[in-house]
Amino acid sequence: MATHPIYQFCAELDDYKPIIWRRFQVTDNITPARLCYIIQVLFEMTASHLMALEVPFEMPSNAPDVILRFEIMDDDFDDYSDPHRDVRVYDATEGTLRRIGLRPGSILNFNYDFGDDWWVKLTLEEVFEDKDLPGSELPRVLGGAGFGIVEDVGGTGGLEDLVKAFKKKKGADYKQFSEWLGVDEFDMAAFDLDDMNFRLKKIPRIYKQCYEDRLEPTQRSIDLIERKYLKK
Repeated sequence: MATHPIYQFCAELDDYKPIIWRRFQVTDNITPARLCYIIQVLFEMTASHLMALEVPFEMPSNAPDVILRFEIMDDDFDDYSDPHRDVRVYDATEGTLRRIGLRPGSILNFNYDFGDDWWVKLTLEEVFEDKDLPGSELPRVLGGAGFGIVEDVGGTGGLEDLVKAFKKKKGADYKQFSEWLGVDEFDMAAFDLDDMNFRLKKIPRIYKQCYEDRLEPTQRSIDLIERKYLKK
């Protein structure tokens, strides 16, 4: 049974239409890093780039709000700074969501690939307990729409160009994208709830090994991430 409170989030990819979104649940005792891995799985990110989770923290009285920023740190970590915001950086592998002090209505922002600069906005919809729900069922996704991102496409602008090219199915852009991805068709509306829940049970641990243990994914892990199991 789920012995910890459950957080239900609604997540939406920023700056892209039609909306790509997911509604999902996790327990409150996971690390910020694990939440990041779950978001990556939900939005088709492959743990190929740096990432960060930002949580606005309301300060008392008239003091400006502080941004709590969670990153994976190592010996090569460069201290993050922003001259326009008060940002406090923490190790994403330490602590739990519960310790951040989230409550229904809290907004979190996930940033992936600081070059393409993908942002996912998360809203904590509710916090509840369900002792009849097996803990093995979490994390789980309840609903969603849209495929997700495409790695190294150039952010939301590049993703829009890719979708337009595949709709036309002709021209230089279509040929370039088709050859790059190795496909003739690309369905940006594709979203399989059962498959996504299957992936949520398997892939976050692979991403943990990539970011925290600095291990290269095995071929078996790569095949899983690339959905080779659907081709059998």
